[in-house]
This record gives sequence, structure tokens and C-alpha cells, in this order.
Amino acid sequence: MNVGKFWSLFFLTVLIFGVGVFVYGAAAGIWLPPLASEAGAGIDRLFMFILWLTGVVFVATEFALFWFLWKYNSESNAKPARFTHGSHTLEVVWTILPAATLLFIAIYQMNAWAESKMRVPKEDDPNVVVLEVRARQFEWRARYPGLHGNNPGERGKLGQQGELFTVNDIHVPVNKMILVHLKSEDVLHSFFLPNMRVKQDAVPGMNIPVWFRPVRMGTYDLACSQLCGWGHYKMMGRLTVESESDYRAFLERLDREQNATVPSGQAAAPANAETSNVPAPNPTASNAEISNAAPSKVAEDKSE
Repeated sequence: MNVGKFWSLFFLTVLIFGVGVFVYGAAAGIWLPPLASEAGAGIDRLFMFILWLTGVVFVATEFALFWFLWKYNSESNAKPARFTHGSHTLEVVWTILPAATLLFIAIYQMNAWAESKMRVPKEDDPNVVVLEVRARQFEWRARYPGLHGNNPGERGKLGQQGELFTVNDIHVPVNKMILVHLKSEDVLHSFFLPNMRVKQDAVPGMNIPVWFRPVRMGTYDLACSQLCGWGHYKMMGRLTVESESDYRAFLERLDREQNATVPSGQAAAPANAETSNVPAPNPTASNAEISNAAPSKVAEDKSE
């Protein structure tokens, strides 16, 4: 076999193998993680459209490489090659077609982009669940509004007394719009929920809104998809989507656990607690107890 035909068969093998891998992945259900959010369907449609479009271009390009190498290799064609200076018509065609394709994709994706990045839910909507997630090396800290507001019968809000906290364990109710205030305490992180089709960088100094509506109950991965330091590989958390009654029970249990550790007469958490990790001092503690507690906190921060 001559060299030209060898390379033509090589490109044909690349074509067959590439198409086979993608077809197998789609048939086996391993191409994308199971979808669990409402807006994710639009993102998946956009993804599959672009995949099919680029797939057709890939097949056509690889087949053209195979055919020209097979048919016009120098060992099988003694006739000298004939060169031209090009065709202006052909150049215009292959410039307009990609430009029109990219313009169509830009228009086609506008609704999916708006749903994910522009149409921010209103916090005062009773059907919107609001929480804050703070990224730090190497964990996710969630802050929920308290069970009750400052006034009787009022809904709890972030920044009011009685806030609830978790680390690497986020719970949300199913079929509710979830609005997350995403922040970072140190470096750049990326809040990634594959099943919700949500991915957003957490930038120090910025409060970035992220929202999604989960439609399937279950436990899903939460990962950092931005290299953020030596412990990036272990910056994992979980998102639990549950019924509204289970979500309420979770908040009540969290409220009992946190209030059980607070001396009488003190609030469970200070309002507008931003980056402070040091608990409020106990006025009933002795000076010796306070001085002994401080070094342990410093050692804990250094170990992190």
C-alpha cells in the first residue's frame, strides 16, 4: 500500500471512530448527566444543535480528506497537478456560510442565555427561595434566612436575626425558583451544578445572582470547576432537592441545632454577618476561657 492510500484510510478510521464514540455515548446515556432543572432543557437543545451542526461539518471534512488522498495520491496519478490562483466566488461562499451560521446560533441561543443569565427572579416573590453561598478554599458555605422575620408573621430574610448555616450541604425545595447570591471570600471559584446545567464563577468582591428551578428530587453533585489552589480537587459539596415539607423540616432541625448551642439572651447569628468566622464572645465566660479559645481559632484558620 502506498503512503497516500495509507493516510486516506487513517482519516477514514478517524471519521468512523469519532462518529462511533459519539453515537455510543448518546445511546448509553453517558453523554450528559441526568437533567434536573427547568431551564436546562433549553441548554441541552442548544448543545445538541451545535453538536449536530459541528458533527456534519466534521463528517464532511474527514470524508473529503479521505477521498482526495485516496483518489489523487501521487503514486496512482502520473499526471502533474494543476494549480490555480483561487476563486473569488468560492471564497465569498465559504466566508458567508460560516458567518450566517454563527449569526443564526447567536440568535438561536438568546432565549437560553436570557433564562440563565438575564431574567433575575425577584427576591420578594413568595415563590422564590433565597440563600447565599460563599466559596472559600476549599468549601461551600450556605446561609439561609431564618424561619421568621423581625416582625410577627413576616418571612425571614438574609441579614436578619436567626440565620441558618451549613457547609458543603445545600438543601432546596423542588419546583421552586432558587435564587443564590454567590460570593467568594478569597480567590476565583466556579459554582458548578451539572444536573441543573448551572455554572457560574464566584469572583471576590462581587455578589453574583444565580438561579434555577429544580424539577426532580434527589441528591446532586456540587463542584468547583475553576482551579483555586492545592485543595481544588476536594472542593465538593452536595445539593439535595426535596419536597417542600422536607425542606421546611430541614430548616427547623437546623434552627434547633444552632439555637441549642447559643446561650439564652443571645441571637443565633449576627445580622449581616459577612466574612467573620469568630463567634460573638459569651459575656458569662471568664477571661481565662476567652483567652484560651482565641489561640485555638487561630490554629484552626492556619490549618485551613
